[in-house]
Amino acid sequence: MKHILRVAFLLGLLGACALAAHAQEFRVGFVNTDRIFREANTAKAAQAKLEQEFSKRERELVDIGNGLKTASEKLERDAPTLSESQRASRQKNLVDQDRDFQRKRREFQEDLNARKNEEFQQVLEKANRIVKQVAEAEKYDLVLQEAVYINPKHDITDKVIKTINANSSASPTAGSPSAK
Repeated sequence: MKHILRVAFLLGLLGACALAAHAQEFRVGFVNTDRIFREANTAKAAQAKLEQEFSKRERELVDIGNGLKTASEKLERDAPTLSESQRASRQKNLVDQDRDFQRKRREFQEDLNARKNEEFQQVLEKANRIVKQVAEAEKYDLVLQEAVYINPKHDITDKVIKTINANSSASPTAGSPSAK
């Protein structure tokens, strides 16, 4: 009976050792998507493109907002000297302008968010392709994009960012007429 228990124990120990050896072969990587969106050249270019595309509308909205604020302050200053009908007319005009301003600001925000989603979706797709390339080249079994905690030794974000940046700096010249 003791012999059977010893054999069973040794087999269990041998199985645990085999499992531990197999577990060491399993490679896990982690990619911080937020860092890619902040640091990759393609993400920076997308952000610059969005800023350029929407800066004029944003300035117009800021100007409208400042104009509304000035008109509101002027109404407050002039209110004691205005007749009731003049004050009511100016207040109604101010409310209408504010409503129009809020609508324009909401439309601007919706347009900006939609374009931002489009641009950053492209960045994410490119990053995912690069993550897959790095994972295959370095034989990772699993690459995570979100985790509560990750040991820095599993973080491959720097490799991914460097590869994205290398590809983004190489791709414009590859497609240019002078490179052909």
